[in-house]
Amino acid sequence: MNADVDVRDNPSQHRYEITVDGELAGFAVYYVEGRRIAFVHTEVSPVYEGRGLGGRLARHSLDDVRGRDLRVVPLCSFYARYIGDHPEYRDLARSGTHHRTVLGGRDE
Repeated sequence: MNADVDVRDNPSQHRYEITVDGELAGFAVYYVEGRRIAFVHTEVSPVYEGRGLGGRLARHSLDDVRGRDLRVVPLCSFYARYIGDHPEYRDLARSGTHHRTVLGGRDE
């Protein structure tokens, strides 16, 4: 892919966004409470599927989270699977069961 790909945190929208040539291609919605960040939904536009953008989005956001010294609560199945498949990020995930009491009762 010879496109300009960029991943950025958009805190006002509570999501990391990935753009391709300036166009929104996908995003990962999160909520932060204290030292925890819960990823609750990830989406890549069908136009951009199959280009590895979801992985780039996850990698960038998890690297950013590590730099902010936050713990990850992977409520989104994509993030849970990504962390499971990439041992270098497993230390970021909270141990134990994740349920609706996480982040003030949100069940997104």
